[in-house]
Amino acid sequence: MNHVWQFLPWQLAPARQWLDNRTRFAHAWLIHGTPGIGQLAFALAGAASLLCESPRSGLACGECEACRWVANGNHPDLRRIRPEAQAIQEGDAEQEGNGKKQASREIRVEQIRELLPWFNMASHRGGWRVAVIYPAEALNTISANALLKILEEPPAHTVFLLVANAPDRLLATLVSRCRRLPLPIPALDRAQNWLKGQGVAEAGGWLAAAGGAPVLAQQMSATGTTPVPAWLETFLNQASQGSGATGALADALLVQEPAVWLDAAQRLWFDLALAARGLPLRYYPGKADAIEVLAQSLDSRALADGASWLLEQRRLAQHPLNPKFLADYAAQVLLSAVRKV
Repeated sequence: MNHVWQFLPWQLAPARQWLDNRTRFAHAWLIHGTPGIGQLAFALAGAASLLCESPRSGLACGECEACRWVANGNHPDLRRIRPEAQAIQEGDAEQEGNGKKQASREIRVEQIRELLPWFNMASHRGGWRVAVIYPAEALNTISANALLKILEEPPAHTVFLLVANAPDRLLATLVSRCRRLPLPIPALDRAQNWLKGQGVAEAGGWLAAAGGAPVLAQQMSATGTTPVPAWLETFLNQASQGSGATGALADALLVQEPAVWLDAAQRLWFDLALAARGLPLRYYPGKADAIEVLAQSLDSRALADGASWLLEQRRLAQHPLNPKFLADYAAQVLLSAVRKV
């Protein structure tokens, strides 16, 4: 188990290099990389290291008063700026209106403006102030511009850590005010060993399903029973048999949130494209035989049509008008796509 002040094992070397020269430390950093490799963990451990009163080789000691405050979530010189929905998911906020009002998935401009009085206060012990903003893609146009104005004339002794999976979705002017810090995907053996240490069974399968991203693999393993979801098994069986019935697949899709199964479906489609070209699978190697046989019967147009449909639905996944209708329609579209020859 990693504490909030600890970097993940594959982050230690880049963390030490990053924190090596704090006298010339940039005031804003954009921490980014492949989704699920631990960008947020890196930012939070980095914040703890900057605030630590007795750092060891530049990293947080985990024992001083500042580290205990960070661990308890009440350090006066640390702010975490995230959407309300994210805070609720992390157990740090309660939804207003007894759940009748949907929690915001955006970082609102009020959250950025609420930082202004904080900047005018002296830091607790004369050290850094650290603001961790995540996911940075959740900044809307107004809040992003408000943050940009702050970064144009940054407050003294304050470091902004922006965490992102897709920096290209941020305002170019905002990105230009940050020093970029890309994080690498960990080596396969190190990622698998970490997952096993977290008690994840079938670590190799989960890591493949997550595209090599160990933090995502751990999250996926906590919500599923096997790396290959039940609906995907159903889909492959029906596709191989040429079954025209879609009810079983639709029912299997309904077990998961649309965003979850749409993400897995995009990964499956990527594997189909690889198999069609005779390349090794990336996400579901345990189903290589079935996927390779299916790919042989597909033409490029069928693959492209299916991929385009999934991409469009993925963009709408957070707000499906009717999950059952989407599941029924998806079952028809996907099974129809693999029958095109």
